[in-house]
Parts: sequence; structure tokens; C-alpha cells
Amino acid sequence: MARQWRATTWGGPQTWELADVEVPRPASGEVTIRVRAAGMNPADYKHVAAERPGVVFPVPIGYEVSGELTAIGPDTVIGSGPAAVGDEVVAFRVQGGYASELTVPAEKVFAKPANLSHPEAANLLLAGTTAAEMLEVTSVARGETILLHGGSGAVGVALLQLAARRGARVIATASRSSFERVRAFGGVPVAYGPGLRSRVEDAAGGAAIGAALDAVGTDEALDVSLELVPDRRRIVTIAAADRADQRGIRWIAGSLPASAAFRDGIRAELISLARAGDLVVPVAGTYPLEGMREAMRVLADGHPGGKLALVP
Repeated sequence: MARQWRATTWGGPQTWELADVEVPRPASGEVTIRVRAAGMNPADYKHVAAERPGVVFPVPIGYEVSGELTAIGPDTVIGSGPAAVGDEVVAFRVQGGYASELTVPAEKVFAKPANLSHPEAANLLLAGTTAAEMLEVTSVARGETILLHGGSGAVGVALLQLAARRGARVIATASRSSFERVRAFGGVPVAYGPGLRSRVEDAAGGAAIGAALDAVGTDEALDVSLELVPDRRRIVTIAAADRADQRGIRWIAGSLPASAAFRDGIRAELISLARAGDLVVPVAGTYPLEGMREAMRVLADGHPGGKLALVP
């Protein structure tokens, strides 16, 4: 038996249950993972926060984990190639990661970079693939200056690192208390709030803003993006789906087929970058599996100072 957090009805984490569940033996094309850390993301609770079609309860919570293989199905290789019981792995775009053990499709599993701790590895891919897709769909190129809303968050920190590899300069909004965090990852911080456009233009030093990437979803972020970037195809949001179509800008999410395909395709590259030390995952704290609700309160506050992980 394993323990797993599951949503049994619509609502927030206060309604979820920590249940004892049977872990099926892996069939061909599947593996079983003993979870050493489960990555935590806002998407975990947004998935079941409000009623929408196509959701069948109970819903196991959690999309990414790091751990070790305890069983491998017949004639099965994982996403990164052959593997053996006991190997350390990461898994992304799975369901039910807030657990002590789970069986998942093998193609979603990759060898864990040895230089990453389990909490770091468990938080690598959702934020990393989201950031990579934001840069891809806005065609960010070397030498450009771009605007990032939410530079100190998990997606923001990953995006700053990936944008630097593209040779782009990033002006990133953040609270003043997070300016050093933005600078540490190569961004130029500006405070959000009234007068944002002027501060962005001053930071740009006369350079045009080639693209705007929104990870916060505020009206201010969308308004300033539209004022500074004339080509709406080069404005993307991950946090304002309800207003994206109205504003004529891009919206991406892992639930969209095109986004899912891109994120699946970029996993191995991001893992390689992390293994080489070129993609860092700051972790602010870890919590026991039973401490999920406390961890969620910190996550929902919006300023955890780094990624959070559940450690069964």
C-alpha cells in the first residue's frame, strides 16, 4: 500500500484526503517509483479548484516527482533509455505525485541528474518546460530585450536562465525584496505597480521591447505588455487565460495539445542542462507528505522564495 493525496470533490487542498491506495504492478511500458520528493506547483490545486468538464473523482494530485525505481514492467525502457531497479529518476506529466509510491508510463520517466537533490529534481520540469515554451512561442532571439512579468517566481527563475542562453536581455518585474534574486539569475529587476511602463522603458535604455512574457496574470501586466509590444503574437501569458482571447494575445498551458507536445519534447534537453549545472532549481523548503496543507498555504501565498517539495 502507498499513501496518496487525492481530491474527492471540487475545492481547495482543505478538502483533499490522504488515502491508502494499492500501487499496481507495472505492465509493459510502465515503471513503479518510490517517491523521494514531489514537486509542488500552483497547477496542482488549480486543476480541481473550480468545476469544469472532463474531471472524474477521485483525482490524484501532483504532476512531477523524483525518486527511485522499485519495479519495471516487461520489455520496458524509460524515456532516457534502459534502466534498472534502484535507479534514481524524475517523472513529469504524471498524475498522483503527492504519494509515497506510484506506477506511471515509462516514457514519462528520465534518469535523475546526480548533482540535483530529490527536491530540486522534482521541481525541474514543470517550471522549466513552461519557461522554455514561453520563449519558443514568442520567438525570443539573441540580442533582444524582453519583458518578463514575475521574474522571481519558479517559472521566472527558469526563464531568466534559459533566456540568457539565447542571448536575450530580460527586464523582469518583481517586488523590491526579490530584486537580488532576479539579478542573481541575470535579469534587470523593476518594481511592479503604478508607473511600471516608465520604469521598464528606463531600464531598456532606449531599446525596443521585443516580446512580453506574463507569469502573473494581472491587468497591469497585460496592459503594459500591450503598450510596449506592438506585435501581439509576441505576447504570451500562462496566468490570464480568461483575458488572452479578449486581448488578442497568446495563452499556453500544459493541458493544450500543442503545449503538451512541446513540453514533452524539451524534457531531455532541460535535464541535460541541469546535469551540466546550467539550469538551477532553487528550493525554499520541504515538508512531510502529511504537511501538504501547510506547504500549500505557503505556495498559495505567492512568495515562497523558491520551490517547495513534499518528502514522503
